[in-house]
Amino acid sequence: MAEKHTADPVEIMRATGHPELEYAAGWTIAGLVTIGAIVAAWVFAI
Repeated sequence: MAEKHTADPVEIMRATGHPELEYAAGWTIAGLVTIGAIVAAWVFAI
């Protein structure tokens, strides 16, 4: 019989990667997209 994992599957998925870097990258991308939209609206006089 196969053994079951004692950890919650959600915790297993969250345990990979670097949350701080992902958080910073997300905010950086969001900021660049926002600035790009403002510049595009200004340049094209939308």
